[in-house]
Amino acid sequence: MVKDNETVIKEFNELINMTSFELEEWLKEEQSENSGWDKGDGSRETVGHESGRKIIQILDKNPDKDPDQYDEDDLQHMRKVVSYCKRHLAQEEKAKQNTDSKSYKSLKNWGHDPLKT
Repeated sequence: MVKDNETVIKEFNELINMTSFELEEWLKEEQSENSGWDKGDGSRETVGHESGRKIIQILDKNPDKDPDQYDEDDLQHMRKVVSYCKRHLAQEEKAKQNTDSKSYKSLKNWGHDPLKT
């Protein structure tokens, strides 16, 4: 069953525990580029790194987190972010234990710092 937009917005805002600035700074680091799936478009950027850039746009566009300010593209990406973060947090406890792990770095690319929870 597909989650309603209200639930997606609530979960997104709970899971994304990095600020736009923190995420932007993280994505500039080389280690952020070395985890996750390659987009396969020749750019050598990972899916998660691209997602992080989209998350920054969503956070910057709507800093007050007003549910009425999200458009369909935002909601579609937010749904993807919620799914990814929830799945990986449930499966990968090592993300909280090892900051050198791909799990930790990948979750940060998706806007969730496991050490902040």
